[in-house]
Amino acid sequence: MSTPQNEAFRDERSLRRLEIAITGKLNGLLHGNYESLLYGPGIERGEGRPYQPSDDARRVDWSLSARMNELHVRDTIAERELETWLVVDSSASLEFGTARMEKRDLALIATAAFGLLGTQAGNRTGLVRFDADGTEIVAPRGGRKSVMQILHRIQRRPRGAVGAADLSNALRVVDSTVKRRGRIVVISDLLDGGAWPSTLRRIAARHDVIVAEVSDPREWSLPASGLLTLVDPETGALLEVQTSDRRLRARFEEAATRRRAEVDGAVRRANARHLRLSTDRDWMADFVGFARSTKWAV
Repeated sequence: MSTPQNEAFRDERSLRRLEIAITGKLNGLLHGNYESLLYGPGIERGEGRPYQPSDDARRVDWSLSARMNELHVRDTIAERELETWLVVDSSASLEFGTARMEKRDLALIATAAFGLLGTQAGNRTGLVRFDADGTEIVAPRGGRKSVMQILHRIQRRPRGAVGAADLSNALRVVDSTVKRRGRIVVISDLLDGGAWPSTLRRIAARHDVIVAEVSDPREWSLPASGLLTLVDPETGALLEVQTSDRRLRARFEEAATRRRAEVDGAVRRANARHLRLSTDRDWMADFVGFARSTKWAV
């Protein structure tokens, strides 16, 4: 019998089972564990206090300062409503999987988890979806229905067009579009050699950023399976590889290790949180471990 952990989410019924798994079991494991890590600055006036060197000068309350004969600032009451933007990779490179599912299915799971677990009253969720054809924006809206519409939009999207997707451009769209401080969740295999790390750092300076990296074990090591014909899904290029060659497998793993270190370093330098998901692992356990290790608030 198929389970939400190992099936492809290609129809309405499987998508509904995924929703139940996330809002039922996963939400039950995480509910109430942590306070929210990110509130908006709010607009309602709060308590006044003496000015500190790190305070925003725009919050100086001149009337209060005059009365107290000392520079004071006026704090605002934190805004509990959270706006989340899901930046979802739909490129052809995600149409690959050698274990429980394709990376495309894993990306849909991550989209559903971050979307559905953030549908508390007042919260809103938007989408920036990108592939070789360009970038699509769905304005943020509140409630479960809006998240399900996002999932249907991704689920029904035709398989990725041939050509390289541009994560850097998608992040630039986010940087120029999202004005309100909120949460940005990047869901991608990060197989993009562009300038996305610098844009990610710029976004993380204003927003709470989570990078959900989806991968497959064959991207990190090759099996000794003889002569294989490999296809680049984004260009269609073919390459014959003799995987029985031990030195070739070693070079492949060395290159993969360097790439992993580069990605880890880029996410760390951006001060973003990094969730690693793989097609051969239990995604629910990975989400729970991520929440507990980073005190991620859902």
